[in-house]
Amino acid sequence: MAAPNIFKLGALEAHKTAFLLCDIQETFRPHIKHFGDVVKVANKMIQAAKHFKIPVYVSEQYPKGLGHTTKDINIEDAALVFDKTSFSMFTPVLQKKLKADIPELSSVVLFGIETHVCIEQTAIDLLKEDIAVHLLADGISSRSLMDRGLALQRLRSLGCFVTTSESVLFKLLRDKKHPAFKNISKLNKIPTKDTLGFDNLAPGSKL
Repeated sequence: MAAPNIFKLGALEAHKTAFLLCDIQETFRPHIKHFGDVVKVANKMIQAAKHFKIPVYVSEQYPKGLGHTTKDINIEDAALVFDKTSFSMFTPVLQKKLKADIPELSSVVLFGIETHVCIEQTAIDLLKEDIAVHLLADGISSRSLMDRGLALQRLRSLGCFVTTSESVLFKLLRDKKHPAFKNISKLNKIPTKDTLGFDNLAPGSKL
């Protein structure tokens, strides 16, 4: 009997993982629920990526009209910052870069906006390529919490792992003996907010 694919079970290995930051542009700030928390998680993941040597890929939706990634996020060390008009991040430009940078890519950690549009379409495109998708519930949002919640439920039913930044970082560590343990523990000192859940979908509910 063949051993189960550990990545299909939710395991993560740094050298086979990419972080995808989707469209966290300043122009969206007034419209996206919990935008500030999404920014905090993005910065947390970018800092963690340096310790794990995981490349970060950043998309910007039609920046000519919608502006660039908020300056509250430092993307200077990103492996790629690219513009797009498609809603999915998984463009030919990104696909080519991922193949060059991570030949054994098995998993993607995805965060940004909006859950029911760009995040959902990106995740589906990744699943089509048999890439495991980890969605950071504390780092993903939409203008509507109803759209956000339903999208996370849909994506979980399709096989995505709906998780949190802290959970992902500890999966990458795997052991207290990991050389990055102290640095990652510092990043995790601020716990995940309990305002970005996805189970309560009633209109007007306080997610």
